[in-house]
Amino acid sequence: MNKVTRWQIGFALALLLAALIFGAIAAFAFVFPDIGDLIPFEQLRPMHVSAALFWIISGATAGVMHYKREVFTEQGRSALQAVFFSIWVATTIAVFVFYAFRKFGGREYWEFPPILCVPLLGAWLLLMLDYFRAWRHRPTDPPLYVWMWTTGIVFFLITFIEQNLYHVPWFRDTYLREITVQWKSNGAMVGAWNQMLYGTALYLMVKISGDEGIARGRTAFLFWFLGLSNLMFNWGHHLYNVPTAGWMRHAAYAVSMTEFAFFIAIVRGFRKKLEEHRRFKHLLTYRFLVASELWVFLNLILVLLMSVPAINRYTHGTHITVAHAMGATIGINTMILLASLGFMLRVDELAASRKKWIARGLAMTMASLLLFWLALIAAGAVKGYRDVVLGMSDFQRMMQPVFEVLKVFATAGLGLLVGMGIIVRHFLAALRKASYGASA
Repeated sequence: MNKVTRWQIGFALALLLAALIFGAIAAFAFVFPDIGDLIPFEQLRPMHVSAALFWIISGATAGVMHYKREVFTEQGRSALQAVFFSIWVATTIAVFVFYAFRKFGGREYWEFPPILCVPLLGAWLLLMLDYFRAWRHRPTDPPLYVWMWTTGIVFFLITFIEQNLYHVPWFRDTYLREITVQWKSNGAMVGAWNQMLYGTALYLMVKISGDEGIARGRTAFLFWFLGLSNLMFNWGHHLYNVPTAGWMRHAAYAVSMTEFAFFIAIVRGFRKKLEEHRRFKHLLTYRFLVASELWVFLNLILVLLMSVPAINRYTHGTHITVAHAMGATIGINTMILLASLGFMLRVDELAASRKKWIARGLAMTMASLLLFWLALIAAGAVKGYRDVVLGMSDFQRMMQPVFEVLKVFATAGLGLLVGMGIIVRHFLAALRKASYGASA
C-alpha cells in the first residue's frame, strides 16, 4: 500500500466519523428545538450529508486505486493519484469551512457554493487519467469487477456533469425541467458509486475464496448488465410525483425488481464456496460483507414497496425515503467500504483483543442501525397516513406523533455513533501500524 492510499484511508475514516457526529447532533436538533436553536438543523444537515457523500466516494476510490495496482500489474508510484488526492482533500475541507460560515449554494447533496465543483471535477479527471493509464495494461479477459470499477468511474463523471446542468439557463427556465434533471442525476449518481462498491465487494470475494469463477461467467455478467440498467433507468421511481412520461415509471419499476436480488445470489454463491479455514482467516472482512448482504435484503424489501406507484404516493417525501437512503448508505455502502478498508489494513492480523472490539462494534452498529431504520419507517408511515389519508393541513399537528417516534431514531443514532466509533478507532490503529511498517 503506497503512502497516498494510506492518507486517503485515514481521510475517509475521518469523514465517516464526521458524518456520524453531524448526523447524531442533527437528529437531536430536529427533535428538540432547544438544541436546534444552538446549532441549526439547516446547517447540520448539509454537513452530515456532505460528510457521508465524501466518505463513500473517498473510500470507494481508495479501494479501486489500490486494487488496480495488483489487477493491472502496475509498477511504481503515481503522481496523478497524489495530485488528485491533494485537490480532493483541499476542496472537501473548503466545503466544511463554507458550511461553518453558513455559506451555501448548489443543489441537493451538493449544497456548498457551486464554484467548488470546479476543483472536484478537475480532481476526478485526474483520477480517471490515472486509472485509464493503468487500464491499458489490463488482462486480455478482464474479470467482472474491472468492468464494474470502469463503468462506475465513467458514469460518476457523467452524472456529476449532469447534476450541474442547472447552471445552463435553459434548464432553469422551468422548475419542472430543473427538478426532473436534478432528481434523475442524483439517483443515477448513486448507481455510479454502487458500481465501484459492488465491484470492490466482488473483488474481495474472489480474494478471500480464491475462486476467480465468481467474477466470470454468464450469471456474473448478467448481474453487471442489470446493475448498469439500474444505473441508467432505476432513478425513474424518484420521479413518480413529477408529471413525466408514463414509460419512465414503468421502466423504473421493472428494472428496480432485479439488481439487489442478483447481488444476494452472488454473495450466497460465494458463501457456499468458501472453505472453512479461509473464512476464519479473513473473518472480519467476511463479517462486514455478510452484514452488507443482510442490508441488501432488508433494503430490497423496502425498495420494492417504494417502487409501487400506489405505495410511493404515501412514502414519497416522508422518513421512509430517509430510511431507504440510510439503509443503503450505512447498511450496504459503509459495510462494503469497511470490508474493503479492513482488507487493505489487514485487520484480521491484529491482536485478538482488537479484533474482539471490532466485532463488538459491528454487533452494536447492526443492532442500532436496525432500530434506527425501523424508527424512520414508523415515522414515515405515521406522517404518510396523517397527510394522505387524513388530509391534515396543519403541519405541526400532523408531525406531533412523528416527533415522538423520531426520539427513538435519535437515540439509536447515538448507538450507531458509538458502534462505528469503536470500529474506526481500531481501524486507525491498524493504519498506524501499516504506516509504521512502511516507514520502517
